[in-house]
Amino acid sequence: MRETNTIASIRETSRIWAVGAIHGDAARLAAIHGELESRLQHGDVLVYLGNYLGHGGQIVETVDELLGFRRRALAHPPLRFPDDIIYLRGSQEEMWQKLLQLQFASDPVSILNWVISRGVDATLKAYGGSADEGGYAAKGGTMQLNNWTRALRDAQRAHPGHDTLMAHLKRAAACEDGSLLFVNCGIDPQRPLTAQSDAFWWAARSFDSIAEPYEGFTRVVRGYDPDGGGFAETGYTVTLDGGCGFGGRLIAACFSADGSILDSFEC
Repeated sequence: MRETNTIASIRETSRIWAVGAIHGDAARLAAIHGELESRLQHGDVLVYLGNYLGHGGQIVETVDELLGFRRRALAHPPLRFPDDIIYLRGSQEEMWQKLLQLQFASDPVSILNWVISRGVDATLKAYGGSADEGGYAAKGGTMQLNNWTRALRDAQRAHPGHDTLMAHLKRAAACEDGSLLFVNCGIDPQRPLTAQSDAFWWAARSFDSIAEPYEGFTRVVRGYDPDGGGFAETGYTVTLDGGCGFGGRLIAACFSADGSILDSFEC
């Protein structure tokens, strides 16, 4: 499995840690990181499964915690290389990017209302915006919308590392040996990996239908279940969503190369 612009390639390793959807709960993420510092071993890989933004009240703090732990983990191994930490783009990050490009939309009012109804309002507030301002700009035309989204982008850039992190998110991560596939929310089993497009964020019910190895992968692991079903494990899939950001807990799990769960905990 070769690295692409959208799919990260996980080098050969015996242990891969994955962290579920966070949704702006920086306190639980910091607690997870505190546990990981003592559990990570030499040669491990760490994959964050997306949905760092949205819903919760600590959006900026969550991204700061992601960046801070990356610096600490790489400065004091066991993690060896920058590519040993992988960040997936979740549905919240995808909607946030759509909002930042709202001036190009054919129906900006509808798109704004759609992303706001799905939790992006929390991210908008975190970077100094509001849905009311967005609605006013969307009705005011392209120039007004462009000014509004530029102000949001500038606000994001004002927080060191935030813009860079958002620009380097991957849609999925796959082991080089074809053993494990990590996604945000879902996949469409009827389509090849390279043709999933936005299914990674919106094909949750298709994910539930996986009843055999998808493209040879032993297991497909996701971090977010929009139906709120909690942790779930089948012969071919694992869901690591404890409801973080909605009053629930954040889950981390360590997988072996054959897809078995070696260790897991929640905070």
